[in-house]
Amino acid sequence: MPRAATAGPRLDDYVAGVRSGDRAMLARAITLVESTKPEHAAHAQALLQALLPATRRALRLGVTGVPGVGKSTTIDQLGMNLIAAGHRLAVLAVDPTSKRTGGSILGDKTRMSRLAQEPNAFIRPSPTSGTLGGVTRKTRETMALAEAAGFDVIIVETVGVGQSEIAVADMVDFFLVLLLAGGGDDLQGIKKGIIEIADMIAINKADGDNVTRAERAAAEYRAALQILTPRSATWSPPVLTISGRENIGLDALWAKILEHRDKTKASGEFDLRRQRQAVEWMRDMLSDRVMERLKSTPKVAERLPALEAEVRAGKLLPTLAVDEVLSLAGIGSN
Repeated sequence: MPRAATAGPRLDDYVAGVRSGDRAMLARAITLVESTKPEHAAHAQALLQALLPATRRALRLGVTGVPGVGKSTTIDQLGMNLIAAGHRLAVLAVDPTSKRTGGSILGDKTRMSRLAQEPNAFIRPSPTSGTLGGVTRKTRETMALAEAAGFDVIIVETVGVGQSEIAVADMVDFFLVLLLAGGGDDLQGIKKGIIEIADMIAINKADGDNVTRAERAAAEYRAALQILTPRSATWSPPVLTISGRENIGLDALWAKILEHRDKTKASGEFDLRRQRQAVEWMRDMLSDRVMERLKSTPKVAERLPALEAEVRAGKLLPTLAVDEVLSLAGIGSN
């Protein structure tokens, strides 16, 4: 079998290494699929295709919340609980706003210090190149590799601002929203539209003097959920109070996640959600490839900056600009 375009493991070495759970080979495989070099693309896709039968076996969780809500502390403690129960856990940290750092692996491991030392845990930033498309593309591929390596629980942590929550909610089985009581946070989820995509809400830092405030906030969210139509016919999002720092309520939180999995699998909703996500992945990739192809067309590359400038200045209708780009690419328009 041929080697990659650059010096490195053969495709079958990658496949064998990842499937055996070799952490070093998993890290190299992730680096390969993250690469933006054209010569790596075909090799990366061949790797993912070869590993496809070993994927889709993990439970995929998305976790979001405003900065300071305690996401990393909660994930660190929940992860330790899961490892103690015999699970293998992969954590992918997504920050589409970080163009400079891409989400520092040093920072992620510092924030989840105990998990970082566990042989049955794997922490990795999911670089996004500052785009939501990067979230969906790179994170999905990294999830597939982690699943093939035998990690049976995968947590995708978002930065908790912008539209990254929606992107992550559309690629996981269960979407958890962490919130705080007080500090102007109350009912912030309704304003951001987070509640509509949440499978569960957990009010964090419900310990010490904050327990009463946390319970009050939970009651407000439960009332708010009563007037919203749940996105699932078989699941109504619960609202719990937890303390990631003190390991309070995390067993109940995990039990609810498993209950959601069991109910949605019994109804067929779990598989339908996975199937829809696979098709969305294909569509996202198609959009990316079409844009890349268009931009690489010499006539389009030459004309595109001027078109963008005219649209930006309000001198050209975006629709007409699109028509011209398609015409230059030889695609034509309706």
